[in-house]
Amino acid sequence: MGFKKRSTKSDEEVLEGQTDLAADNTVSAPSSKKIKMDGKKDADMGDGVASSFSVANSVKPMERKKKRKQVDKERRRSVLENEESQLKQPIIEPKGKDATEPVAASSSSSLPEFHISVFKDLASADSSVREAAVETMVTELQEVQKAYDRLENKDLVEGGLKLEAQKDDGLNNCASSLGYAVRRLIRGVSSSRECVRQGFALGLTALVATIPSIKVDSLLKLIVDLLEVSSSMKGQEVRDCLLGRLFAYGAIARSDRLTKEWLSDKNTLLIKEFMSAIISLASKKRYLQEPSVSIILEIIEKLPAEALLDHILEAPGVPQWFEEAIDVGNPDALLLALKIHEKTSIESKFGKLLPNPFSPSKLFSADYLSSISNCLKESTFCQPRVHSLWPVLVNILLPDTILQAEDAVSASNSLKKHKKGRKSSSSEEEIANNVQSFCDAVIERSLLLSSHDRKHLAFDVLLLLLPRLPSSFIPIVFSSKVVQCLIDILSTKDSWLYKVAQHFLNELLDWVRNDDVRRVAVIVAFQKHSNGKFDCITKTKTVKDLMAEFKTEAGCMLFVQNLINLFLDEAHASEEPSDQSQTTDENSEIGSIEDKDSIGIMGNADFLKGWVIESLPSVLKHLKLDPEAKFRVQKEILKFLSVQGLFSASLGNEVTSFELQEKFRWPKATTSTALCKMCIEQLQSLLANAQKVEEPRSLANGLEPNDLGSYFMRFFSTLRNIPSVSLFRTLSDDDKESVTKLLEMESKLYKEERNFRLSNDANKVHALRYLLILLLLQVLLRPGEFCDAASELTICCKKVFAAPDDLNSSGEDELDGDAAPELMDVLVDTLLSLLPQSSAPMRTAIEQVFRYFCGDVTDDGLMRMLRIIKKDLKPARHQEAGSEDDDDDDDLLGIEEDEGMDEAETGETADSDEQSEDSEAVVGSEGADKDLPEDSDESDGGMDDDAMFRMDTYLAQIFKEKKNQAGGETAQSQLVLFKLRVLSLLEIYLHENRGKCKPQVLTVFSNLAQAFVNPHTTEGSEQLGQRIWGILQRKVFKEKKLPKDESIPLSTLETLLEKNLKLASKPFKRKKSASSLSKKKLTASLTRYKMIVSLAQNSTYWILKIIEARNLSDSELQGVFDLLQAVLEGYFDSKKSQIKSGFLKEIFRRNPRISHQLFGFLLENCGNAKSDFRRVEALDLVIEVFKSQVPMNSNESNRDVSKKFLKSHLQSLGHLIETLVTKMPEKKSRKTEVHKCCDKIFQMITTLDLTKAFLKCLEPGTLSA
Repeated sequence: MGFKKRSTKSDEEVLEGQTDLAADNTVSAPSSKKIKMDGKKDADMGDGVASSFSVANSVKPMERKKKRKQVDKERRRSVLENEESQLKQPIIEPKGKDATEPVAASSSSSLPEFHISVFKDLASADSSVREAAVETMVTELQEVQKAYDRLENKDLVEGGLKLEAQKDDGLNNCASSLGYAVRRLIRGVSSSRECVRQGFALGLTALVATIPSIKVDSLLKLIVDLLEVSSSMKGQEVRDCLLGRLFAYGAIARSDRLTKEWLSDKNTLLIKEFMSAIISLASKKRYLQEPSVSIILEIIEKLPAEALLDHILEAPGVPQWFEEAIDVGNPDALLLALKIHEKTSIESKFGKLLPNPFSPSKLFSADYLSSISNCLKESTFCQPRVHSLWPVLVNILLPDTILQAEDAVSASNSLKKHKKGRKSSSSEEEIANNVQSFCDAVIERSLLLSSHDRKHLAFDVLLLLLPRLPSSFIPIVFSSKVVQCLIDILSTKDSWLYKVAQHFLNELLDWVRNDDVRRVAVIVAFQKHSNGKFDCITKTKTVKDLMAEFKTEAGCMLFVQNLINLFLDEAHASEEPSDQSQTTDENSEIGSIEDKDSIGIMGNADFLKGWVIESLPSVLKHLKLDPEAKFRVQKEILKFLSVQGLFSASLGNEVTSFELQEKFRWPKATTSTALCKMCIEQLQSLLANAQKVEEPRSLANGLEPNDLGSYFMRFFSTLRNIPSVSLFRTLSDDDKESVTKLLEMESKLYKEERNFRLSNDANKVHALRYLLILLLLQVLLRPGEFCDAASELTICCKKVFAAPDDLNSSGEDELDGDAAPELMDVLVDTLLSLLPQSSAPMRTAIEQVFRYFCGDVTDDGLMRMLRIIKKDLKPARHQEAGSEDDDDDDDLLGIEEDEGMDEAETGETADSDEQSEDSEAVVGSEGADKDLPEDSDESDGGMDDDAMFRMDTYLAQIFKEKKNQAGGETAQSQLVLFKLRVLSLLEIYLHENRGKCKPQVLTVFSNLAQAFVNPHTTEGSEQLGQRIWGILQRKVFKEKKLPKDESIPLSTLETLLEKNLKLASKPFKRKKSASSLSKKKLTASLTRYKMIVSLAQNSTYWILKIIEARNLSDSELQGVFDLLQAVLEGYFDSKKSQIKSGFLKEIFRRNPRISHQLFGFLLENCGNAKSDFRRVEALDLVIEVFKSQVPMNSNESNRDVSKKFLKSHLQSLGHLIETLVTKMPEKKSRKTEVHKCCDKIFQMITTLDLTKAFLKCLEPGTLSA
């Protein structure tokens, strides 16, 4: 039944497990005499129970519990005795399915049967069983009462068999069975066992509704009498009785009997009596008030409006209830008053509880809301459930009809550009004022400033508002205090309210998920009232996730426009901080440092503006729109960033451009330089990202392409020419000249690009154009640093695409005759000079230009980049006077420090002498001066003084870069960054030239490998070493096509091979001083040693592959064979050799010619090996050669070749077998390996029919063994 739900959960838990004697379903129909005796027994037992409770306080808890159990046992025993005595009484046996059920009937059998077993089903947990039992009970009792009413002499029945003793309870006109049922149902609603209360209340409702003989006044009297709270009752017994009354009154209300009584007699006093009784009940306990009011509201819904004044409002106790409500804080009285007023126009009967005259504007006025604040605060007693008062207030605050119209207007206007002058209807303004007053007086000044429970209630009320809340009201509801309270709770996970705030946030996100207007309003509210730090302080991704959910152009444009308005709006800066602002500001400062160092120096107002600047371009990250729509969004963002970052208005804060037909605004307060720089950086990012995903350069239909860079340059030029607009900073003459040159050159290249149409030249021009645009922004961002680079780049652009006539008349930009360097060298130098201090978008543009021009890069330009990679991180003086740890690292790697490192590096930079360059290979600095060819003294002729000066300039820029900035990066870390950026260019070079078989690939490989091996090149930067390793693996070793240029001498490749073989066999050396190294440093050194060995092995495979691809004769490859033979000899003879058998095995597997050539030497040395370990390990090499030279499943022609090959080595095989048999290893595992090898050899010999010839090669002693 509904009344059960309205009782609090805690009360129901307390009521569990009680025994209800009145509702026990085992009672049959006893005689009148027996009932009297049982009544006496029950009275005696009740006295015993009362006495037990009276002494409860003097007994310990455990003893009290034992006595209660004893009392319960006595009660059950008395019930059983009662049942046994009842079973001895004569009963009427019904036929059919009810034959076994106990029944009650008159002695003369003149009344129908009533099966009292239905009371058992009324307590069932299954609602369908309860409903069936009620239907059965009502049907049977109706028949009994009808038969009873038809009897002329009722005394005969009254004197016969009865269920209970005669009582003066007002049920004189009811049959005894009906009277018994009514009394039992009333007693039953006080039981908390199972579903007794619900079932019995439902049964009572149905009986009272269908049988008129049951008088209401009698019921009211019976409820009080049967469920009277006596002084002997304690705790749960009192609650059971009070809740029983509540359910009983609810049954009367739902039966509609009161309405029928009023319709039959409008002067009836029953309604007043009922109201007096239920108001009296409500005043007994707090938890009874709300369900009592809900019962009254059931009656009000069924009574006509005219009956309310006399019978409800004038009922005893009601006026006093209303009068005291404000003082005591009674939310239920306020709820009742609002519901009564909703049905009738009565206003004067509620005292101060409702405004008089009543209207929504007066109801939600600040004064009235302040007066009822106690009532609203006290509604928290029913938490976690929200009191019924709040939905009623919300319905009045936000009516449905006006909401639908408001949402339609709000959506249509919000998706257009912001208009200040939009008129709103009077009803909309009134609702907005009411919401403002309600949120201010109730949410902010009442609930949020109170206890945790009331803060919880505030969020619950906000959730009630959400489904009805128009988007235009979101800024009102999500005010500064609400957002700050939410932030404070979410920033502390161990807060009592954390889960409440989290639930509220999740519900809010669900509410805005499919509505862009709501999403925008919520994002702006969160960020505006947290100074752009909502995610940072709460340690969530709420705002970030909301921003990623924009899917439409309209939603994105709306968000962009709102962010722009937020940036230009100065109002939020003057708002008073909330009560929680102290802790919020502390947390947000911590977050800002973690988020971005550059913003940490700004104040809160600038932080919010900084968030706006950063958020605008990021909107496009997850946006999937068609190119035209995306271009329109990009243009809006670009215009804002350009206006706020590059320009300022000299007169006022608004400027109108007639050419662009647009008005531009600036904040009233001057934008800080930090924010202007941030705008320029974001502008660079926007342009760089647009370049990555842009459509083809020109369109077939001749329409203007979506070229964001071209749009920006025209926009920039137009604003620059407006007299009242100036650049945000004053430029020097050199910077002004650079800006002018860049603008002119970009304009020329744009025309050239349109002429080229779709071609590779068009891509080159496009890449150069964007580099010019980003360089222009870089000049404005860091004036005085890029003038030379801008001048050189414009010259390069002019020479790359200029006509011959233009070249002859280039004037001041023309470089003198023979002394002029190669154009591509100048371009590479310019790009390298931009790399050290470039932003990420600038680097992207540089890489894009290099990608299109790298096919024309000269050897000299390539060597300049490689020389940067090989530059030592430690200056020479630090190497000479360095710590012992550095020396130890060198020794651990087995690489001796070369004192003439600088001279060696200078000698290695020759681009004309491949032999000199390649001979250094991957050996690093070891023996560099000894292994250089004879002509190495002229190897630096390819780099002139100017080139050397430019290289020093790059490095000088690195060493002085950012020394004074926050974070204090050292010159060494800056050099590492520079090397990483140059590595990106080299990786692009290798990628774009893959498959072209260029010999320069070998140059890049040898220099990168040498840089990797040299510890001073990558020292202190694991990332640099990993990057070089990755480039060599992906772009060199795994590339299918190899350098095939015949100009590379074989001797150069042999030298490279020799160096790599030496490096692969070099041991991991330890010196005495190595014992003092930390375990971590030793581990790092060992890891580096393993990577160098792996690099040497992969290099060997790759060089052998290049040599094999030339198809040289065996005589030409004799030098290669000699190198590998020497390695094998050292493998067998020297214990210091660290060459791995798996490495040699892989060489044999990949190069069958080598294995064929060295097989005899392998067999001879395997037999003569100085150690068993080497001999047994080398057997794998022998088997590997057999697999390649003597395949098991070969055709006839191959069989003859294999037979001839094996026959030529039978004598050596016999000698090997003799050695293995006579010098059998002692270890079992090695013996097993020997047996396996011998089995395979014998199997192959047998397959090729060489058994007899092989046996002749064996000594007699070997055969007997």
